[in-house]
Amino acid sequence: MLTLRSLLFNIVFYVNLIVLMILGLPVLLAGRHGVFALARVWGKSSLWLLEKICGLRVEFRGLENIPQGGYIIAAKHQSILETFALLLHAPDFAYVLKRELTLIPFFGWYLSGSEQIAIDRSAGRSAVSIVSERAGAVLRAGRQIFIFPEGTRRPPGAPAQYKQGVAKLYEDTGAPCLPVALNTGLFWGRRGFSRRPGVAVIEYLPVIAPGLQRDVFIRRLQSAIETECGRLNAAALAKNPSLASTLATARG
Repeated sequence: MLTLRSLLFNIVFYVNLIVLMILGLPVLLAGRHGVFALARVWGKSSLWLLEKICGLRVEFRGLENIPQGGYIIAAKHQSILETFALLLHAPDFAYVLKRELTLIPFFGWYLSGSEQIAIDRSAGRSAVSIVSERAGAVLRAGRQIFIFPEGTRRPPGAPAQYKQGVAKLYEDTGAPCLPVALNTGLFWGRRGFSRRPGVAVIEYLPVIAPGLQRDVFIRRLQSAIETECGRLNAAALAKNPSLASTLATARG
């Protein structure tokens, strides 16, 4: 049953995305706000399909911690799930993403139309400087910057690998940082096919105010996110011991 439900969801999920991208092409004329409206339709419809087909519900916690204006959203990254779920609570955002994604037909057009921050990872340190410069302009405009501190998806339970990019962004822009912890990888693996039933949690943690030294900030950010992710994982495993195999595989 798990396999059949996962197969059905995966088919419907991508069909829904493709249909929305095709029918939504006119919103590109409305600029980034039109794209954001369509993105939220995608996010809400995807979460609805996930719950109805797979029995997987996403619970958002700590919404009272979300500030106003421009700030950095530093989120744990375990699956595709949070890339669309997080859109629902960021009014005017920009992701830091690989430039190659903007070259994908249709999908790349929306990324460009919504004024995301695309970088060339092969540029090394200069790419980090470019991110800080572009992100500063976004934040000054009262928008939000999404960044995954580890740079890529990491399985739940894997050792943390936080990079200095988020610390440089925090230091250079002087913006507050909103940490986000989650346990989505227990239910939707980064490479796995299955979408397991249960309640995945995305939790917004207290804001880290600007002004900390870079090394102090990165330690505080990592401690806050990893501690809460560990607690969320433990709580999910207590309710559904079968998820332990997912965690054990991730550590292996």
